[in-house]
Amino acid sequence: MKSRRPHVTILIANLPAERDRRVIREGLTLEAHGYDVTVIAPRGDRSLKVLPGSRGTRLRPYPVFVYGSGVLSFAIEFLWSFTCIAFRLTGEVLRGRAHAVQVCNPPDVYWPLALLLRVLRRPWVFDHHDLCPEVYATRSGGTPNRWVYRMLVLCEWLTLRTASAVIATNESFRENALRRGVAPKKLTVVRNGPAVTEIARTDPAPPGAGSPLRVVYLGVLGPQDNVEAAVLAAELLTQRRGRTGWQLVIAGDGEMLPALTKLVADRGLGDVVEFTGWLDGPAVDALLRTAAVAIQPDAPTTMNDLSTMAKTVEYLARGLPVVAADLTETRRSAADAAVYVPTGTPDEFAEAIDELLDDPERRARMREAGLARFAEQLAWEHQAVRYVSVWHRLLARRRRRLTGTADDPDRAAAQATQTTVPHPRGSHTTAGLFPHDTVGMTSDR
Repeated sequence: MKSRRPHVTILIANLPAERDRRVIREGLTLEAHGYDVTVIAPRGDRSLKVLPGSRGTRLRPYPVFVYGSGVLSFAIEFLWSFTCIAFRLTGEVLRGRAHAVQVCNPPDVYWPLALLLRVLRRPWVFDHHDLCPEVYATRSGGTPNRWVYRMLVLCEWLTLRTASAVIATNESFRENALRRGVAPKKLTVVRNGPAVTEIARTDPAPPGAGSPLRVVYLGVLGPQDNVEAAVLAAELLTQRRGRTGWQLVIAGDGEMLPALTKLVADRGLGDVVEFTGWLDGPAVDALLRTAAVAIQPDAPTTMNDLSTMAKTVEYLARGLPVVAADLTETRRSAADAAVYVPTGTPDEFAEAIDELLDDPERRARMREAGLARFAEQLAWEHQAVRYVSVWHRLLARRRRRLTGTADDPDRAAAQATQTTVPHPRGSHTTAGLFPHDTVGMTSDR
C-alpha cells in the first residue's frame, strides 16, 4: 500500500548512517512528525535494515572500497560516492519516493543532483556539517594547494546556492552562507547536540574510594582534532600530579588512532591513558557521567574557530566541565561551563586541567552552568523545532495533497515550540519528539 506520508531522502557520503548521530536525530524527528525517511549512506553494519532507534526509516547503503587520504584518493572516493548516491537516488525517485532530499557534507559535490531535483520541483536541503575548504587547509598543515582550495570554495558556493534551503550548524556557518550570497530566508540554524532522552536521569555517582579522577576526550580521532595535545598534556600531568589518582580516557576512533597509541607507548603513558574505541550511546553516557573534566584539544585554526564541536555539547549535557582553546563557537556553546586556554598547547591544557582537578567547588559551579545551557538552549529538542519547521514549510503543499489536511507550517512550528525541555536532572515531560533512544557516538562536528 502506498504511503500517504511525504517522503524525505537523506544523503550521507563520509560515514555510515548508524555512526552519524545528527542524522539519526534528524531521521527520528522527521518520522515523529509525519514523514517517511530513507537514508542513503556508505555501508556499515550489514545487519541493519532501518536506522537505529527508528520505527521504519529505511537504509539504502552502498559499498565503499577507497578511503581518501590525499588529493587523488579523495577524488576517487568522492567520484565513487557520487555515482553510488546518484544511482540510489534515481531509484528512489522512480519508485515514487524522494519527495524532497537532504544532502549532508562533506563533500560539496552533489550540486548537479540538486539542479536535477529542482527541475523536478522537489526541494533540496543542504545540511552543512563541515566547512570543506577550511578542513582541507587544516589537513594540509596551513599550506593548501591554492587551486584545490579555490575549487573547494567554488563547490561550496554551488552547493549553497543550488539548495532550496540551507541548514547551518551554528551562527558562523550561517554567516559563511550569507557571504556566499544565500538569502537569509533560506537559512536556518540547527545546532548539534543530544536529546534529553539520550541522557540518564540521575546525577552521576561520585567516584569511589581510590577511583581515579577521569579526564575524558570523546570524538573522532582525525588530524584536525589535535588529540595528540591531550596525550602530551597527560604526560605533563604525570609531572604535576604523579601517576595515580587520575586518568585520561580517549573514547573514539579515526585515522590517527594508530599514531596516538604509538605515542602513548613511546612516552610510557599506558598506565595513565586508556583508549576505549568507538562507543554506543549508553556507553558514552556512562563514561561521561564518571568523568571529572573533559578536554576539547582542537587547535585554534580557522576551521575550528568557526565550528561547533559536537563533543562539547555532549559534555555540557552531563554537566562536565570543559577545558578548551579559546574558539569563537566553543565560547558560544559552553560560555561559563568551560575554561579557555589561549593557544591550545599541551602545557596550557595540563595547567588548566590540574587546577580543575584540585577545585571541586569550581567544577560544581561549571557543572550547573553547563546543565543550564543544555536545558535552555542546546538540547536537540530545541533544535528539532527549527529543523522540522523547514520541512513543514517546503513540503506544505505535498502534505496537503497526500493527507487531505490544510496544514499551516507556521502554526505547526508555533505549536512545536510549546514542547517542554526539562533540566537533565529533573523529571522528563518532553512531548514526543523522539519515540526511541538513539545509539552510537557522534561525528565530531
